[in-house]
Amino acid sequence: MSNKQEVEVKIMEAANELFFRKGFKNTTMDDISKKLGMSKKTVYQYFPGKLELLEASFNLLKTRLGLKVETILQNEELTFLMKLKSMLSAIAKDLAHINPDLLEDLREHVPAVWAALEDYIRTSAYLRFQRLIQDGIDQGLVSDHVDKSMVVILYASAIQNLIDPRFLGQFPREMVTSLKVNPAKIYDQAISIIFEGILTPEAREEYIKQK
Repeated sequence: MSNKQEVEVKIMEAANELFFRKGFKNTTMDDISKKLGMSKKTVYQYFPGKLELLEASFNLLKTRLGLKVETILQNEELTFLMKLKSMLSAIAKDLAHINPDLLEDLREHVPAVWAALEDYIRTSAYLRFQRLIQDGIDQGLVSDHVDKSMVVILYASAIQNLIDPRFLGQFPREMVTSLKVNPAKIYDQAISIIFEGILTPEAREEYIKQK
């Protein structure tokens, strides 16, 4: 990696951290440059504006997550259960840091980035998940009556709705507070439900032993 690329990655990582915590609208180029300890002029030499920086930083996130998941799927030393748990945990770890308000922010202020993120989730992350579920069915570890597409859709809708302020706004505040305080818990619960619901009795017993 060249020095220029290293600086670009450093800027994108700092921007992502601020976008995740404060949202797109409330993050400024001044905030990003201060976090990096460099002048705003220097940041502008690498990225012409905040929108371009958002697009680049999200692309970096998607590339890293895609590589991480694909590496897990192609690792022949991992059992199906280990792959499933590792894949869902990897997705949860990367996405749990996203402030739910950021999703609303993206929809309202940068719909093109929001649409690109949704398209990535549909065509990449979920298709990989579906492929893994099929492997489990083929190995007799996932109940053969399970519709793999339904598993993916249920997981996806659960995750999206549980971090979506519009959806959560329908419920009493006291119900939602604990979820917002610890977003990683949302993913952990969703993963547990998937494991305990789709696995054969033998595979479920093995999963419980590994917990």
